[in-house]
Amino acid sequence: MPIRHRLLAVVVAVLWGANFVAIHASLEIFPPFLCSALRFTLMAIPTILFVPRPQVPTRWLVGYGIGFGILQFAFLYLAMDAGMPTGLASLVLQSSAPFTVVLGAVLLGERLSGRAASGVAVAALGMAVVGSQRLDAEAGLLPFVLTLMAGLGWAFGNLASRLAAAPKPLHLTMWMTVIPPVPMLVLSLLVEGPERIGTALADSLSTAAIPAWLGLAYTTVLATLVGSGIWTWLMARHPSGTVAPFSMLVPVTGLALAWLLLDEVPAPLELVGGALVVGGVLWASTRRHSAPLAADPVPDAAVPVGR
Repeated sequence: MPIRHRLLAVVVAVLWGANFVAIHASLEIFPPFLCSALRFTLMAIPTILFVPRPQVPTRWLVGYGIGFGILQFAFLYLAMDAGMPTGLASLVLQSSAPFTVVLGAVLLGERLSGRAASGVAVAALGMAVVGSQRLDAEAGLLPFVLTLMAGLGWAFGNLASRLAAAPKPLHLTMWMTVIPPVPMLVLSLLVEGPERIGTALADSLSTAAIPAWLGLAYTTVLATLVGSGIWTWLMARHPSGTVAPFSMLVPVTGLALAWLLLDEVPAPLELVGGALVVGGVLWASTRRHSAPLAADPVPDAAVPVGR
């Protein structure tokens, strides 16, 4: 893998890590379900107008949209709104990788090697360490559990995208964004209510809402279009086992930026747990000689959307 391609992979990881800070800014004005609905609407409109529909079975396109789009981001935004620290959210969401490995073995009959099993076990131990620290947090354990559910939703989306086997993965990724807007808006109306939605939209017209709109623009343009576009380009040119480990730089970036910009200082044991998660995922998702893993947690057809 040429050095310039490695640098591009690092750029994507930084873009995706910073995305969690952008989400934090958006949630300062918009409630979580409405925020998610707006995010996907901003992506869905140009997708319908300019991107050809991927030649995949509708059930896998819808499944990808439900898992990766609705479940992942509904739980993630709800968790961050409920008090999940921004940096830790970027870390705990990496639970999608071991979830994908396990679900691939259980639901698709994919072989779970000893290396993958040990990596999943180490990552699970890391998550348990992080979760134990959340018990004493002001917001309690709920935001942590919600973030884990977001990772599980991402994993189901990964399986659907793999089964879709799209000839052009980026087209599948873009068309996935067509699925969430209406369900997320319905959820917003039912859970957050018209009054809260109206207040948020009114507040969004003030100058104080500029960071929130910039956050939405970042998640749409830089994290999704630019980041996913570069990632797809790299995945098309190199084995997934070579490219995928760079995604482990996402929580490193997310934790560092949350520390610098939001004064979120993780506890020492949270850092230890994070190191176990990153190490376990790296161990499970790569083989010696960079051979791709059968149950790769970031498969070629599963391009993350802004994380």
